[in-house]
Amino acid sequence: MKAVVQRVSRARVRVGEEVAGEIGSGLCVLLGVARGDDAAAASRLAGRVARLRIFEDEQGRFDRSLLEAGGEALVVSQFTLIADTAKGNRPSFSDAAPPEEAEPLYEAFCDALHELGVPVETGIFDALMAVELENDGPVTIVLETT
Repeated sequence: MKAVVQRVSRARVRVGEEVAGEIGSGLCVLLGVARGDDAAAASRLAGRVARLRIFEDEQGRFDRSLLEAGGEALVVSQFTLIADTAKGNRPSFSDAAPPEEAEPLYEAFCDALHELGVPVETGIFDALMAVELENDGPVTIVLETT
């Protein structure tokens, strides 16, 4: 499982002309689910995202987590994060979990974040989406489960 985490001032995801999810200050999380991932990995990664100290304290240092900052999370499924580009110019997505395996783990990740106290908005799984965000910093971190 891989997450690209961006600290944002605001973010939203649209499907067509409909806004599917929208947040103010917090994190936009692009989440890729790989073959072999499980609910325990989703829960561990959600905990890492919620506790990642990338929000500034009073001295301007990265010392506060999403939980401490009181921010929200916009979680968007993105299987292309699992791309293998080692051979040639065409990415292989064979390591990405198929939708019927990935969707429950995407939902488990979102549920785990919510259970930790993070307000969660989402995109629509397996839909063509447009993500709009204002990256704050910019701050972008890549997290992976092992």
